[in-house]
Amino acid sequence: MEIRRRFGTARALIPVMAVIFSFVSGVFALPAVGDDREDSEHWVGIWGASPDSTGQVFNGQTIRQVLRINGSGRQVRVRFSNELGTQDLVIGAAHIAVVQSGASVRPETDRVLTFSGQPTVTIAAGSPALSDPVDIDAPALSSLAVSIFLPSSTGPATAHNFVIESTFISPPGDFTGVATMPTGSFSASRFFLTAVYARAEPQSVAIVTLGDSITEGVGSSFAADHRWPDRLAERLAATRRERAISVVNEGIGGNRVLHDVVGPNAQSRFDRDVLSQPGARFVIFLEGINDIGFAGAVNFVTADQIIAGYQKIIDRAHSHGLKIFAGTLTPFEGTLIPGYFTPEGEVKRETVNTFIRTSGAFDGVIDFEAAVRDPSHPTRMLPAFDSGDHLHPSDAGYQAMANAINLRLFDLDEDH
Repeated sequence: MEIRRRFGTARALIPVMAVIFSFVSGVFALPAVGDDREDSEHWVGIWGASPDSTGQVFNGQTIRQVLRINGSGRQVRVRFSNELGTQDLVIGAAHIAVVQSGASVRPETDRVLTFSGQPTVTIAAGSPALSDPVDIDAPALSSLAVSIFLPSSTGPATAHNFVIESTFISPPGDFTGVATMPTGSFSASRFFLTAVYARAEPQSVAIVTLGDSITEGVGSSFAADHRWPDRLAERLAATRRERAISVVNEGIGGNRVLHDVVGPNAQSRFDRDVLSQPGARFVIFLEGINDIGFAGAVNFVTADQIIAGYQKIIDRAHSHGLKIFAGTLTPFEGTLIPGYFTPEGEVKRETVNTFIRTSGAFDGVIDFEAAVRDPSHPTRMLPAFDSGDHLHPSDAGYQAMANAINLRLFDLDEDH
């Protein structure tokens, strides 16, 4: 049971961005995690993308973003964010539809998104906005396209930098309702779009995967949905269970437990990326390798400090009634990032993994290291599971990680 990635960690070689992190809560009325009140509208997160930086400026263009939902629903809401923006964001029109292929959608599935009944919305800097519910038949593992028209200059866009999926950018004009959108350019970043929620049966729940580039899926095939959280969602969808379980990926490449390098650190973003997810009941946590790998250049940390950071996250999860499972840190000897691997860093990784396996602090352990390591050279990844950078898994490696997860961890009535 393990996790990995290839590009996002390397992304921290880019000059460190100063991330202005402002999260505004209470903007929409969804039940909070741990809220036991009866609610006839049970909403569950079925897709997510954690903002980690600011991106390009848009002006008078339409962007169409493709995403695969790791859950299902016949009614959905879409969450947009301007939390890293420095000015008001105007969305002139927004649509959601089932993808046909590329930038094309199935016209009969196209739905207009509204906000408090209006087809447009202005989102203040530092704030999110949630669309009204819209009926759409979206089976588990289907691909949706969210199209938004940005009629005026956006300023630097709130973004998730590397999504392993195309964002289609139009020439000037509103093409939100067009089946095949004209494309002027592409991006591998996600802009303004941070979550999709589905109205679900009361027993439905979500797993939130909180991690770095290995959770984000760096090293996996582009636009193939071969990240380990995607593969986990496929395993869950193939299993007949009494209740639906969705998977929400909140990985940020280059992210750390203790310090901001890319995106806010895991401790500080836990409320935003985990507790804000409706229906969240489980967390799979896989971070720490960047705290070790970047320690020689940025914010030196010890294994004990990483473990202390883990404990704070565990306490936060438990205080809100969540079960939290830890993934052991995967091997990284030979990584192509200069100075990232050191013998001292390897000792830290082994120390942290020993804590994960033996402390009993987490509600369960997913041994990702054991799933992908080379038995003949345990400090390295098995070549068949290596994407080529000796840090992030390949498609096969991500599949091995997903296969290592015991699905019984997600039985609410079991003690693990």
